[in-house]
Amino acid sequence: MIYTPRLQFSCKYIIIAAALSLASPALAADPKFLDNKGDWSAYSHKTKEGKICFAITEPKEKLPKKVNRDPVYFLVTNRPGEKIKNEVSIITGYPYKTGSITNVKIGDDTFKMYTKSDGAWVDNDRNEKNLIKAMKIGSKMVVKGTSRRGTLTADTYSLSGITAAISIIDKACK
Repeated sequence: MIYTPRLQFSCKYIIIAAALSLASPALAADPKFLDNKGDWSAYSHKTKEGKICFAITEPKEKLPKKVNRDPVYFLVTNRPGEKIKNEVSIITGYPYKTGSITNVKIGDDTFKMYTKSDGAWVDNDRNEKNLIKAMKIGSKMVVKGTSRRGTLTADTYSLSGITAAISIIDKACK
């Protein structure tokens, strides 16, 4: 059975706009900047479908270094109108190899995410909740994936501020 991502990348422009404003929240007219916590930023955005809130970060390190990629982001998203809370997703900056799985490693725990195009998602709610729990107690996570061309990548993210950023989006999108 193929899992259908709950985060549709028709919202990708929202995510990219937020990511571009990470360095300067004052530039973010849409979506609305909520706060920075550690290495994570929190945003909200109103759409026809309802309010969306998300925590977003960029990797601290991307390997291999000389690979040409689009921007890379890790997100936790809430869409209360769809009864979705703390959905984890990745925009990897390249198209994944068709049918590949990406791995997220936090401490001794490894979580598998299925891939489609340039995104990755957790395959079920239970695994997603366990990933969020691990993120909240961990200090860093490493995401490994394979591009359509066969390039293996490893992106290292800081988890500093994730608990606070999730708290902010949970309050903003009840």
